[in-house]
Amino acid sequence: MKPVCLVIGAGAGIGGNVGMRFAAEGYHSVLCRRSDQYGLDKLVADIQTEGGEATGFLLNAIQPDTIEKLVEAIERDTGPIETVIYNLGAQIGDRALADTSYKAFEMGWRIATQGLFRLASSVCPLMEARGHGSIIVTSATAAVRGNSGQHSHASAMGGRRMLCQSLNAEMGPKGIHIAHVLIDGAVDAPDTLSKMLGPEQFQALRESRGLEHDGLMLPAKIAETYLHLAQQHRSTWTHEIDLRSFTDLAWWNH
Repeated sequence: MKPVCLVIGAGAGIGGNVGMRFAAEGYHSVLCRRSDQYGLDKLVADIQTEGGEATGFLLNAIQPDTIEKLVEAIERDTGPIETVIYNLGAQIGDRALADTSYKAFEMGWRIATQGLFRLASSVCPLMEARGHGSIIVTSATAAVRGNSGQHSHASAMGGRRMLCQSLNAEMGPKGIHIAHVLIDGAVDAPDTLSKMLGPEQFQALRESRGLEHDGLMLPAKIAETYLHLAQQHRSTWTHEIDLRSFTDLAWWNH
C-alpha cells in the first residue's frame, strides 16, 4: 500500500501539478476539487497514463463533515496519509469595505482558516500515532501584507499563516512538519489567473512575462518545491518559505 498525498484544491495549476509530481515519486495522489468532474477525471487519467496512482473526489470543503469523512475514507480504503497539501484559495476579488458583505468576509475565513483547522484536527492524530507526516499549506502575499480591497482575503490568509505557526508549535515536536508556502507573485495557472484576468489578458501576460521569460511562476516547478518540503529531514525542516519569480520584487520591497 503506497503512502498517500492528499491534495485539497487540485485544480489545473499548483494543486494538479503537485498531485502529478507526488504520484511520479511513488505516492498515491488523492485529488480533491470543488467542481469540474471532467477536469478532475482527466487529471487522474493523465497520472495513471504515466504509471502513477491517483483517485479524485469532488469536495465542498466548507460543508460540515466533508473533510472529516474524506480523511476517514482515505485511511480506510486507500492508505495512510503521509502528506497533505492544503491549496484552497480564498480570493473573492478586490472589494471596498462597503462592498464586502458579512457573508463574503466569512466565506474567506471558512475556506482559508477553518478548513485548514478541520483538516489538521482530522489528520494530525493519525500522523502523531505514526510518528511523522507533513502538512504543506499554500498561502499568498496577503498573509503578510494587507492591501486596499483585500479585507476578506488578507484576514483569511493572515489567519491561515498564524494557524500554521500555532500548529507547528504543538505538532512539530510530535514529528509533524507544518510548512507555510507564501506564493508571492503571479502563477501561470489557467484555472486561477486566467479566470481573474480573462483569456485575452492572461495570454498577453504570458507572452510578455511568462513562457521563456520566466516571469510567471510555473506550477510544475512549484510542485518540485512542495516535494522537497515533504521529504526534508526533520533536523532541517523549513516552516515558512516565499516563492516568486526572479523578476519580482519581494513583498517587503514594495
